[in-house]
Amino acid sequence: MLDYFFNPKGVAVIGASIDRTKGGFFLLRNALVGYRGKIYPVNPKYNEIQGVQSYPDIRSIPENFDLALYFIPAKFLPDTIRECARKGVKAIIIESSGFSEVGKEGERLQTESLALARQYGIRLWGPNCMGYLDGHSMYAFSFMRIEGWVPLMKAGNVSFIVQSGMLSAGFLMMILERGGMGISKACSIGNKCDVNETELLEYFINDERTEVIGCYLESIIDGRRFLELARGSDKPIVVLKGGRSDVGTRAVMSHTASMSGSDAVYTGAFMQAGIVQVYDLYELMDVVRGFSKTKSYTPRSGTAVMTFSGGAAIVTTDLLADSGINLAELSSETLAELAKLFPSWAKPANPLDLWPAVEAGDAYTVYTASVKALFADPAVDSIIVEAFAFGFNGSDFFSIIRELMNKYGKPIAVWAIGIGPILSAFRTAVEDAGLPVFSEIKRCAEFFAGVRRHFIKKEKLREYSR
Repeated sequence: MLDYFFNPKGVAVIGASIDRTKGGFFLLRNALVGYRGKIYPVNPKYNEIQGVQSYPDIRSIPENFDLALYFIPAKFLPDTIRECARKGVKAIIIESSGFSEVGKEGERLQTESLALARQYGIRLWGPNCMGYLDGHSMYAFSFMRIEGWVPLMKAGNVSFIVQSGMLSAGFLMMILERGGMGISKACSIGNKCDVNETELLEYFINDERTEVIGCYLESIIDGRRFLELARGSDKPIVVLKGGRSDVGTRAVMSHTASMSGSDAVYTGAFMQAGIVQVYDLYELMDVVRGFSKTKSYTPRSGTAVMTFSGGAAIVTTDLLADSGINLAELSSETLAELAKLFPSWAKPANPLDLWPAVEAGDAYTVYTASVKALFADPAVDSIIVEAFAFGFNGSDFFSIIRELMNKYGKPIAVWAIGIGPILSAFRTAVEDAGLPVFSEIKRCAEFFAGVRRHFIKKEKLREYSR
């Protein structure tokens, strides 16, 4: 049934507008960007909106259609559902607010509307949401006012489920501006009176274009089913759970009228289901981006760290220990190979402080030879590379790393330090090579902790299926 949302035959925009200050203007404008089927603006004030014939009401639309985008006051929803039923509508995305999140009257209206929709066999998405965007089809069934989002949108392997309206818009804008990650679908589900996160999770688990799933959730409907789906999936599922504190729980009730639940219960359940839990939006974005570029990992031994600073090496070691990650014990062969790069007074070890070798030689040669030696060491199952942004611009260093990562099936995380345009260009070069890059060393450790948990779970799933 979700295909009527994601692949509709005909779309009505109820509340379309010519006023650039109104959400109805952007709802229609966005729909016109990517959707190539018939679009029917509905507004009795106009005969034409944004170059498309407009209709005074739903019944005057000459053909049947699958999907309605609803952006008029909440009180008109029951009558709209009845009119949509006469046109064979199968799905409605309700982007208006004024339902269960505003109190008893809104809750009554939402309950009445859902009962009507079920009577007529219509699925409801929302209300109090911002619809969705599809990076592959470029469908944008949302009133998000994102100027210039089209050139920023990049098709990819990550899908998001976000239980918030404006948050999903801001979050998506951060993703698009930051770059480095392609989007399959980004879904804002709001009050989720009908379509919910569990149904979408199942859809994305079965979706060939989705390889990584990221969620911001304030509550989970049918939690048992959600956890069963997550436990049985070999796709990374990363969740930011809102309402973990008592104060946060009360805020959730006033936001989407959802019951949040115990943080301890959720944390334990997520761990058992192999869900990677994160604790802020930037961490969600960073960890999901990292997973989108990490295809294989066999967690057997430990992590190797390449750094430009003894202090950075110490901090990284502490952070890895905090995340339960061991440092790899480098083999004598690897240490002997690395020693060739260093002056006689400096002895290589893990973490590998490369500064003495760089001073004695050059950064490109030292980093390239070091990363090759570390990848070849059986004791190393993952690598963190710490580098100044200006050190490798224009070089093929990161392409070499990508080839080694593919050859050995070992994940890597790059910590980049620098400023301004130089750092931005450096980050772009790393990501274009297909590698995850982070601006905080702590994030590298957190990412590897999540990757380790996920691939241990994935290995167990393979064993169970044999």
